[in-house]
Amino acid sequence: QVQLVESGGGLVQAGGSLRLSCSASGSIFSINVMGWYRQSPGKQRELVAAITSGGSTNYADSVKGRFTISRDYAKNTVYLQMNSLKPEDTAVYYCNAAVETNYRIWANYWGQGTQVTVSS
Repeated sequence: QVQLVESGGGLVQAGGSLRLSCSASGSIFSINVMGWYRQSPGKQRELVAAITSGGSTNYADSVKGRFTISRDYAKNTVYLQMNSLKPEDTAVYYCNAAVETNYRIWANYWGQGTQVTVSS
């Protein structure tokens, strides 16, 4: 079993910053891609940013230049630094990881979500 635990969400004014963290634990042999998704009411869940085991990153166009994803490989932790936040960034942010378990089975795991609210 693998668990993803997120932290760092909250309420911030437009133009402010937040840093999200997500730590993976459990029966982990290796992790390939780790990423952040978000979902706001009435909308589909969308990819915000992702980082591979090799350090390659991918960002949604709407957050390029404002958000930075990083990863601590030793701690199985991924971070999302969010700067210049806008009200449209308001959403529940979910951590995602593609994990090879100790049983050599690949599976996709999700965190429980953390609320980010940006006030205007």
